[in-house]
Amino acid sequence: MDSTKSPPAVERSSRKPLVNLASVTIRFAGDSGDGMQLAGTQFADAAALAGNDVSTLPDYPAEIRAPAGTIAGVSGFQIQFSSEDIFTPGDDVDTLVAMNPAALKTNLKFVKKGGIIIANADSFDATELKKAGYEKNPLEDGSLGGYRLIRVPINTLNAEAVKESGLSSKQVDRCKNFFALGVVCWLYDRPLEPPLDYIQAKFARKLPAVALANSMTLKAGYNYGETTEIFNEQYSVGRAKLPRGTYRKITGNEAVALGMVTAARLADKHLFYASYPITPASDILHTLAELKNHRVVTFQAEDEICAMGAAVGAAYGGAFASTGTSGPGMALKTEAIGLAVMTELPVVIVNVQRGGPSTGLPTKTEQADLFQAVLGRNGECPVAVIAATSPADCYDAAIEAFRIAVRYMTPVILLTDGYVGNSAEPWLIPDVSKMEKISVEHPTQPNDPKGFMPYKRNAEGARPWAIPGTPGLEHRVGGLEKADVTGAVSHDPNNHQKMVELRAAKVAGIKPAGKPWVMTGPESGDVLLVGWGGTYGAIKAATLELQKRGRKVSACQLRYLNPMPAGLEKLLKSFEQVIVPELNLGQLRFVLQANYLMRLKGINKIKGQPFTVQEIIAGVESDL
Repeated sequence: MDSTKSPPAVERSSRKPLVNLASVTIRFAGDSGDGMQLAGTQFADAAALAGNDVSTLPDYPAEIRAPAGTIAGVSGFQIQFSSEDIFTPGDDVDTLVAMNPAALKTNLKFVKKGGIIIANADSFDATELKKAGYEKNPLEDGSLGGYRLIRVPINTLNAEAVKESGLSSKQVDRCKNFFALGVVCWLYDRPLEPPLDYIQAKFARKLPAVALANSMTLKAGYNYGETTEIFNEQYSVGRAKLPRGTYRKITGNEAVALGMVTAARLADKHLFYASYPITPASDILHTLAELKNHRVVTFQAEDEICAMGAAVGAAYGGAFASTGTSGPGMALKTEAIGLAVMTELPVVIVNVQRGGPSTGLPTKTEQADLFQAVLGRNGECPVAVIAATSPADCYDAAIEAFRIAVRYMTPVILLTDGYVGNSAEPWLIPDVSKMEKISVEHPTQPNDPKGFMPYKRNAEGARPWAIPGTPGLEHRVGGLEKADVTGAVSHDPNNHQKMVELRAAKVAGIKPAGKPWVMTGPESGDVLLVGWGGTYGAIKAATLELQKRGRKVSACQLRYLNPMPAGLEKLLKSFEQVIVPELNLGQLRFVLQANYLMRLKGINKIKGQPFTVQEIIAGVESDL
C-alpha cells in the first residue's frame, strides 16, 4: 500500500444506507478446520489496502486437533481497522462471525452489548449444540436478546454457490470461510479484489476448481449481504492518515526475519539461522527459508541444543548467526548460550514467548521468560536482553540486536511473544540504502608483538572477531575458562574472577544502539506506567485515554532489559507512583525493585491473552 496514492476505488452499487464509523473490531471464530485464520487475514489485507490502520490478534486453539465442534477446538482471528492511529486489536468486538455453537459460546464474552453476531445457522443442530455444552439453541431461546443476531445458513448458501465447481462435498465445505468473508466485506464496504487476487495466486495454477469455487462463494457472500433483507444498512471506515510512504502488512515473526536479513546486508555478511520448529516461533524459520537468494542459510536442526550449537559454530566462522525458539526451547539452549558467553561470540537468540511452564499454553501469549533471559544460566553468565514492542518494531529490534552483538561480541536475547509474533499491522517499508551500516572488523594481522591474542579487548571490552583459517591468527576457543588476553585454558582462581568481572563489565557497559525506551507523556507526574515488549499498544492507548480524563499519567516502554538503561532510575523517581503492567506475576517489577530499591505496583495477567486497554485503565484508576 502506497500512502502517497489513493487506494483502489471500490464501486458501490448498494442502495442501503452507508454509516461511517471511526473504527471497527471484528472477530472470526469457528472450528480449527473452518479457515478462520485465513478469512481474518484476508479481511485485514483488504482493510489495509483500503487505507485503514489495522491491528490483528490470531487466537489459535491450544490442541493440535481437538475434536471438531468442541470448545477446545475453537480458532479465532480478531481485527481492529480504523481511520485513526490504533495500537491494539480492540477491546470489545463489534461483529462476531460464529461458524458453530462452540465458537459462539467461547467468544460471546468479547462482544459488546448491541453488537452484531453473524451465526452460521446450519451448524446449530442438536449434535453441535451438545458438543458445545448448550442445553438449548441460543439462536432461539432469547439469550442473545442484547445483541443484533443475524442468522445466515452459510453451509447451505456456500454449497449452492459452488455446486457447479465439481468439488467433493468435503472440498465444498472448506470453502464456507470465503462465503463468510464475502458477507463481512459487504457489511463493512471492503473491496473484494485483495481476497480474489489471493485466491488466484494461491490456487489458480494447480487447483483451478478450488480457485473457481472460492471466488464464486466469496462473491455470493458479498451479494447475499446486498440482496438479503436481514441487513438494513452498511458500514464504512475511512482511510487513516498514516505517514507518507509505501506500506505492507507484516507480522512480528516476518519482521524479525526481514530485520535479520537487513542486518546481515548492512554488514555485508551471510545470515545463518538454526532452529528447531516450535510454536509460536516457527514462522521465522519459514520466512527465512524462502530468502536464500539474500545470502541466507537456514538449518532445521534435530533439536534445540543442536540449533544453538550450530549458531555458535556459525558465529565462530564469521557469519551473522542466529537462532529462534520459545520458552521450552530456551531451557534446552541454556548450556550452549553459556558457551557463546564464554567464547564471547556474537549470536542473536529470539524467544517468542508463550504460556508456560513446560508445554503450558503453546498457542497463547505470555511474558514469563524475563527471569530466564536475564538470569537463567549456570554461573555468572550475563547476556544483553532487549524486547520488541509491536509486530513492525520487531524489524528494528532484530537489527538492533545484531548491532549490539557484533559491537560487544556477546550473545543478545531478543524477546517477543506469541501476540507480537503472530499479530500484524501496517509497516512502513524503509529505504535500506539510507540506513546506517553495521561495522564489522575481522583482524588480518596479529594484535600483539607476541602473536595473536584472542582475548585482548578494545575500549568497550570486546575481544577481536578473527575468522578461523586466517594465517597467523590461529586460536582456540571453548567452554573452559580462558586466560586473560592469551586465551589459553586456565584454572587459576584469580584469573577466573578477573574474566568473570570483565565479561560482566562488558555487558553492563552496553550503550543502546537505539532509543532505550519509548515515552508517552511528560517525564514527571503522578503515575508512570512501565512496560516491556508487547504490552506497548495497550499501555499507550490506556495512557492516552487517562490523559483525556485529566489524569497525570505517562508511560515508559523499555527496550533494554539487561543492562537497564542509564537514566531510568531518575525517570522512575520523578513520579509519585510507578505501576508495571505485564503478562506474568511481576518479573520486570521484581528486577526494577532489585535495581532501584523502590516499591512498585503491578498489574498482572496470565490468561494467555494480551491486555485490554480497559484492564490497564481499571488497574490505574483503582489506586487514584
